[in-house]
Amino acid sequence: MEKTKIAGVFAHPDDETFVGASIFYEAAVRGKEVVLFVATRGEAGKSGRLGAMTREQLAERRKLELRAALDIIKINTFHQLTYPDGKLSQVDREQLIQDVATFINEQHAQVIVTFPEDGISGHPDHTAIHHAVREAVVSEKCPEVQKLYYAASRPLLHAGHSPSIVFDSNVHREIKVQALLAHESQILSIERVFGDLHHPQTKIRPESFVLAWQRGIYWPDKKEGFFTDDLACV
Repeated sequence: MEKTKIAGVFAHPDDETFVGASIFYEAAVRGKEVVLFVATRGEAGKSGRLGAMTREQLAERRKLELRAALDIIKINTFHQLTYPDGKLSQVDREQLIQDVATFINEQHAQVIVTFPEDGISGHPDHTAIHHAVREAVVSEKCPEVQKLYYAASRPLLHAGHSPSIVFDSNVHREIKVQALLAHESQILSIERVFGDLHHPQTKIRPESFVLAWQRGIYWPDKKEGFFTDDLACV
């Protein structure tokens, strides 16, 4: 029997680490496979303390950083497209949906993790990915998918959607820290969100996820221990 596959579908290199480095690593520890889809190269971002870079230079740098981070969190399979960073909401929506669906189907993923509609930070690329993933899953373009999770956000919580999974990031604190630090060009954003990662007393906030859809049922109200709870035939 093949391993259970969990697919993270995001907009930028580093989204996977911000959202779920600890729990994705935990999946590997449990013998599950995590695969990753990234829609852009992140070329519109900043270069932190690395100095000035062209967009092409930053894109190449961020790809190397992504590979380093994925090695740390034990994600061996990733698919990175070259949609324009910062303009994902302007691309052909149907094509983006099809690209997402094709990746999910080729990987035979049963569990999908992505951004909520608000994108957590309000980033339009995050919102665009949310809509593409949601449409790919709920329109039955991905028949093997059983569960769709959104990274928990304040708007989701305010709307009454409690996290189904709350994973203590400090269980794998060093993994999360090292994966974040691997995204060196993004260190200023990382420090703004997580604080001084070099300080051993800095606690990493939990990684929380809302189960948005399960086998045709929207917003199941349930508490779970892990993404793979209550999967059929795995």
